[in-house]
Amino acid sequence: MLSAIAFSLLAGTAAAVTPASLQSPGFDTGIFPNTTYSGAIDPSAAAGAKFGQKSDPFYPSPWMTPGVMGWEDAYIKAKAFVSQLTLTEKINLTTGVGWEGEQCVGQVGSIPRLGFRSLCMQDSPVGVRDTDFNSVFSSGQTVAATFDRQLLYARGYAMGREHKGKGVTVQLGPVAGPIGRSPEGGRNWEGFSPDPYLTGVGIAETIKGIQDAGVIACAKHYIGNEQEHFRQVGEAEGYGWNISDAISSNLDDVTLHELYLWPFADAVRAGVGSIMCSYNQINNSYGCQNSKLLNNILKDELGFQGFVMSDWQAQHSGVSSALAGLDMTMPGDTVFNSGLSFWGTNLTLAVLNGTVPAWRVDDMAMRIMAAYFKVGLTLHEPPINFDSWTLDTYGPLHASIGANIQQVNWHVDVRGDHANLIREIGGKATVLLKNVNNTLPLSKPKFVAIIGEDAGPNLAGPNGCSDRGCDNGTLGMAWGSGTANFPYLITPDSALQAQAIADGTIYQSIFDNYATSSIQALVSQADVTAIVFVNADSGEGYINVDGNEGDRNNLTLWHSGDDLIKNVSSWCSNTIVVIHSTGPTLVTDWYDSENVTAILWAGVPGQESGNSITDVLYGKVNPAARTPFTWGPTRESYGTDLLYEPNNGNGPPQNDFLEGVFIDYRSFDKQNIKPIYEFGFGLSYTTFEYSNLVVTQVNAPKYTPTRGKTAAAPTFGSFSTNLKDYLFPSDSFPHIWQYIYPYLNSTDPNVASADPDYGEKPSQFLPPNATDGSPQPLLRAGGAPGGNPGLYDVLYTVTASIKNSGSLPGEEVPQLYLSLGGPDDPKVVLRGFDRLSIQPGQTVTFSADLQRRDLSNWDPVAQDWVVTSHTKTVYVGPSSRNLPLSQTLSN
Repeated sequence: MLSAIAFSLLAGTAAAVTPASLQSPGFDTGIFPNTTYSGAIDPSAAAGAKFGQKSDPFYPSPWMTPGVMGWEDAYIKAKAFVSQLTLTEKINLTTGVGWEGEQCVGQVGSIPRLGFRSLCMQDSPVGVRDTDFNSVFSSGQTVAATFDRQLLYARGYAMGREHKGKGVTVQLGPVAGPIGRSPEGGRNWEGFSPDPYLTGVGIAETIKGIQDAGVIACAKHYIGNEQEHFRQVGEAEGYGWNISDAISSNLDDVTLHELYLWPFADAVRAGVGSIMCSYNQINNSYGCQNSKLLNNILKDELGFQGFVMSDWQAQHSGVSSALAGLDMTMPGDTVFNSGLSFWGTNLTLAVLNGTVPAWRVDDMAMRIMAAYFKVGLTLHEPPINFDSWTLDTYGPLHASIGANIQQVNWHVDVRGDHANLIREIGGKATVLLKNVNNTLPLSKPKFVAIIGEDAGPNLAGPNGCSDRGCDNGTLGMAWGSGTANFPYLITPDSALQAQAIADGTIYQSIFDNYATSSIQALVSQADVTAIVFVNADSGEGYINVDGNEGDRNNLTLWHSGDDLIKNVSSWCSNTIVVIHSTGPTLVTDWYDSENVTAILWAGVPGQESGNSITDVLYGKVNPAARTPFTWGPTRESYGTDLLYEPNNGNGPPQNDFLEGVFIDYRSFDKQNIKPIYEFGFGLSYTTFEYSNLVVTQVNAPKYTPTRGKTAAAPTFGSFSTNLKDYLFPSDSFPHIWQYIYPYLNSTDPNVASADPDYGEKPSQFLPPNATDGSPQPLLRAGGAPGGNPGLYDVLYTVTASIKNSGSLPGEEVPQLYLSLGGPDDPKVVLRGFDRLSIQPGQTVTFSADLQRRDLSNWDPVAQDWVVTSHTKTVYVGPSSRNLPLSQTLSN
């Protein structure tokens, strides 16, 4: 047993915790439980994942660097603040108060002495969760389809303003994990795209918007978090599976850097204040105590200056996670409402006995406070004005035990004019996949028949299912912790009916997918334009909807949607299909029917859903969106899939990412499989021509690997080593049951820790260098947020002419792809895009820069990015498989 894990108090009582309940599974050495560490995998292996793959250790945890670009003032303010803190106050910043301990889904302790209120951590990626008078925005995946940087930023800023208005400190988003390795992944909709470049732009612009609004963004879930099945042991047990540990995502160094890490590098470069580590293991080491990923790659190589926060109950150890780079534990208790914590009291004792060095806790506090000051927060922030556990005006401040009844909700309306933005995004994110003979846009059609449950309302109301854990009515939002309460939901039926009435159109709708005879009778009438609404839902693993445990069981449409389309199109020669979904669906059986005249993908659009799709169908918005993923002919054509059953006995399931970087369109290109609709595809109501590609080489400085050493780890302030100074305050102190505190219940460490081995020499339990605060060597690939600054030097500029050759004003999304030229490289990778507004007959110039990173591969031997000698070719066109312009790059 590791003595300095110590063991938490039952908060507010003198009882000690049973030691066995808090034993650590061990330090991050990449081991399976009860096996011996055998060393890291061969670093020269350029690709390939292995069953049981190991994660090699990396210590010590890097400390913040003063003077880092974008963090200069924040560091100075954080140093001044942290230098005033006592040890218990520092630990209060790092440790959550426990599940349902206060008003937000996560809060840390306050520092009343300095007038510092508790930090409030709150979901979600589409709006402020568990409150009222807030907006529900389009999903990340949906806004990615706009390929519009300005809209990505505007959405982030608007969400940030709403969180700020509710008193939130940290918005738990945006998402780059999952990136979308497999299309069935339950939470792919929360992120942006399986393409790392598009996701990188999406996450960076969203972070900038959120933090410009005065709220800390939290990029999540770091990393390899690509499925819901087996992400948590307790959750898996609830579904009948017997596993000892969470699933391990096994991937090699090249795949990590060139695919999954890419958008997190963009997040760090954008100045993100917080990153959330994930539930899963990576190479058989839990994400929140994986020293390779947290210390080596995130904090050292990427130069991350903010703080690492655990996902809720993703912390599995005390000292181990502290030394491996975790800075804040959420929600603070080991198990919800247990009153036990790996940190809190335990972390106080670990510092006092020297197992966790003082500089490590100082660095935790510094990182938290620097992120706080970086976004403009002060020591005089307004109070939290909502409560996650009730919408009532009055309720318990501590919901877990029903204590301290008072006003907890002020029902502050934070929506502003965001409905207009949400409507705009929904329209500009709708992808026109098919449009035969200019079926669309509609112009005062004679007779419109709306068919499908997805067109109408949930009969229990838009918030009738907790955390949207059902698929009833139109899909405006998927399910899980990434949700928010709808203020209203404009259904497609309500918006289209209003348009039809204004036009004098006959309008009738049927919401029952199985009312076959009624549907046939309706759509078989003369002059009918039938619009069929269908969907496919997914979400987080703690909710099971129709047998889908977060992840989708298949890629077919829900509620027999495919049969519905085939039936309607067999009876009606003008059938338009609208798909709301959390990713691609299989359209093979009906997409090429001559009676299916138009197909649109409208994603997960949020509260203005009906208005947005009406704008597109009637031409108020000329579509220009592009599909942010590939539509394959079969499930098997994607080349990846989820692990639905354990494959390692009762040990941790092993998910080997054998495909390397070849996911989505990269996989289709490698396998030479023709997709139904390729990545980046989307039609318009007008036409465009591409010409005049020009590639200009820029005289960039030579790439210089970072060298030298850090300064020694700094400490801020001093602290007593007398345990008496850390006892619970006087009897007048309001001890709250289940609340997590940093205090001790005894001056006898054996009693306080409930650990009979407390007196043993703590260093014998620690990995080499784990507590070493001496100057450390800098990594050649590091040196600044996002990595070596030379990676972001522009090497080439690319321009092309885009002409609107049609008769309508429209927008076009030219895309730049690059062939890196190596035998193990994808055929092409996205490296640039823009969304341009072009009048009929007008020609505009598309321009994009190619940075050194864009042209580089990760070298696992040199542990750095390199531009290989392989011939590299630039392509420009409207999609990943329609690239009419190309030019080889000069050396």
